[in-house]
Amino acid sequence: MTESSTSLHAAATQRLPDWLLPLGLCLFLSLLIVLPFFWLGSASGHDFEFHVASWLDVSAQWKEGIVFPRWSEWTNHGFGEPRFIFYPPLSWILGAALILLTSGSAAPIVYIMLVQTFAGLSAYLLLRNLAVRRAAILAAACYAINPNALLMTYIRSDFAEQLACAFFPLLLLAALRLSSLLNDSPKRSSIALFAIPYAAIWLSNAPAAVIASYSMALLFAWASFSQRSWRPLLRGSTSLALGLGLAAFYIVPAAYEQRWVNIGQALSSGLLPSQNFLFTWINDAEHTWFNWIASICALLLILIFALAALASRSLIQTNRSRPIGIALLILGAAATLLTLRFTLPLWNYLPKLRFIQFPWRWMSILALVAAYFLAFAMQRRRAWLWFAAILVFSAPLAYFQIQNTWWDDDDLPTMRDALANGQGFDGTDEYDPLGDDHLNLPTDAPPVKILSPESETALVAGAHFQIQRWAANRKQLRVETPSEARVALRLLNYPAWRVTVNGKTISPDRLDDLNQMIVPVKPGASEIAVSFTRTKDRTLGDAVSAISLLLTLFLFWIKTREER
Repeated sequence: MTESSTSLHAAATQRLPDWLLPLGLCLFLSLLIVLPFFWLGSASGHDFEFHVASWLDVSAQWKEGIVFPRWSEWTNHGFGEPRFIFYPPLSWILGAALILLTSGSAAPIVYIMLVQTFAGLSAYLLLRNLAVRRAAILAAACYAINPNALLMTYIRSDFAEQLACAFFPLLLLAALRLSSLLNDSPKRSSIALFAIPYAAIWLSNAPAAVIASYSMALLFAWASFSQRSWRPLLRGSTSLALGLGLAAFYIVPAAYEQRWVNIGQALSSGLLPSQNFLFTWINDAEHTWFNWIASICALLLILIFALAALASRSLIQTNRSRPIGIALLILGAAATLLTLRFTLPLWNYLPKLRFIQFPWRWMSILALVAAYFLAFAMQRRRAWLWFAAILVFSAPLAYFQIQNTWWDDDDLPTMRDALANGQGFDGTDEYDPLGDDHLNLPTDAPPVKILSPESETALVAGAHFQIQRWAANRKQLRVETPSEARVALRLLNYPAWRVTVNGKTISPDRLDDLNQMIVPVKPGASEIAVSFTRTKDRTLGDAVSAISLLLTLFLFWIKTREER
């Protein structure tokens, strides 16, 4: 190659975006992860039906003109539940969009590829600020295929937590800048740059958000202690508060309306932290086997973290890298300890920690700190050996999980058919309104039945009805009956429902053994309208988010003004 051609090649390379190569590598690895989906079908993990049912429900409500659903129409086989108040919105918005944009069956494949590619790219944006470019690219690729990501892809199908983990590197980068571990003098806009990914994690997955909250609080506390200054802790607290404010439109209703559902079922048997520490055995063979699979993944991450930290110890002794290295060692050590049983008192008494449910979920932090130390280990000679070793260990781990999950290419089409023919999907224990047991709900109930006042089964002779509208958030019908009657709707009672009969607001009744909505009517014609209203807690949450968004924009405006 001549000198001129070499110069042209270098100039062309410089014109390429810095992130293009890591993007391509992470996209390729994400494609490798989902290759089994093309001949085995979908990996129907533990949460597959829950997430895909949400995607299908939301996409159907979009077609009805409901932009931001709050009530899940087709859960509990058409009786519904307030799922979208309690479950963060980002994953089901993305999934519903993919349902509409793809053939439907391809939605999980595209979702996993997009999220894992984004996870690798966000890891690169973090590591590029801490290590040389080549090492940052390879370590970011390792983060995209880490054992926790494989577990969520093949066995858990927890698409929401997978999305939350993709934001973790951006959150850590913002935290390092905000705590003066990366920058000596962080700007006020650093608060907003932290609040955005922190809010995104809250809007993706609540257990991951609890992990992020405790992790960042520990990081800010350590920064304040090591710098002998309250400023990192004060800035960190402010940014955490702003992030919570941005996500308040979800957090406030989810926190307030827990009193209206059986939220305690989120910590029922099998979901308690005490039953899910590493290599725990309980009297449930299937649960124990899965816990051991998750424990193996966690143990591998702990080993990678420890070996990479040892291999990179000499490289992180520089004045710039040492504070970050110590902080992430503490973070990784804390995450490791919280997977072990002797920390059970912390799980019982620290606020909301038990709602993480599974201690091995701290793999989300272990994967991140392991990627950091891998980046430094890869700065040595023969860095490719580390990357090759990760690939060599990832392949049998992926194969093992592929062999221990349930593959089904009919799951998603069957669920689409269930929505199309009105059968709906199973409900969720913790989102079931108080006073109801969704397992007792009939699976083939008609939308409307007109019952006599004395019986829960006898119909009123000569009565008839006409459904004028039956949408997820509004039901309208006209009933004519020769005598007093009770109109049983295929709908669960929930305080947010407002019921009117001939324009007058009433309080609906219920059946003795179910919390099915019962509307009493008098003889003659009755116009019944049931609408899902905006409760005060939702209005408050929207207002807090709006104020927080204005404050965030103001901080960015200050940054732009300072730069000018």
